[in-house]
Amino acid sequence: MAMLTVALKTLFSLLACVMAVSLVYAFSTDYFVSCFDPKARWMQVGLLEFCIDVSLIVAWFFYKESRWILRVFFMFILFWLGSFTTCGYIVLQLFKLSTEESSKDPIYFVLVRRRKSDVIGHTWRVSVVTTRTIFIFLGCLMLGSLVFVFAIDGSPFRAEVFSPCIVPLLTDFLIMRVVIFSVWIAYKESSWINAFAWILLIICFGSMALCAYIVRELFYLSPRQPVFLILFNKSGRELMLTDPLLMENDNV
Repeated sequence: MAMLTVALKTLFSLLACVMAVSLVYAFSTDYFVSCFDPKARWMQVGLLEFCIDVSLIVAWFFYKESRWILRVFFMFILFWLGSFTTCGYIVLQLFKLSTEESSKDPIYFVLVRRRKSDVIGHTWRVSVVTTRTIFIFLGCLMLGSLVFVFAIDGSPFRAEVFSPCIVPLLTDFLIMRVVIFSVWIAYKESSWINAFAWILLIICFGSMALCAYIVRELFYLSPRQPVFLILFNKSGRELMLTDPLLMENDNV
């Protein structure tokens, strides 16, 4: 497990650098103007995909951090810098792990919220049923957007669709789906076949498959359970129940 921690630190540090290079390229080329072209319908679809992906990272950050100033600041820089922000935050969490945590289950301890001070900022919860409804809606919205834009604008695989903004957008998609969400799914799934199947679906179908996976995981929870439990695999949930500090922080 200690080797896994080192590998994750190296991987996410490199990915943050890759994302930084793509952002510098897009900014130096057209100052991100092409990202907000109202005529570029496929770009708008890409931005919707990006927003759905980012919403999951924001939800995790809201669970991890209690201070609203940090939350607002994180959302702002996440929207503009994408995976550079996410990878940087993950690396920071990895460096905070103790030797024991790194050797035990580093992904669990990166995901979990453990500080007593966080209790103050987590006195409310979104219900499991509400969260299911939100992600079913987002999945349907993504499907409807794809069908609509394809019907009126044709295939996205043509030269005029590609703009400088496509470079950081595609880089962000690859980092989010091929790495960040894939690592999370591999951690959660007990079967490598199931993990590979879901990772392949998310790579191929993007946010629609990701929303479907979230909804599937939410159906494994009872309406009375907290939504944040979908972050963890079975052993992680058992570990949370045996840790007095974690139980105190999450029983709000």
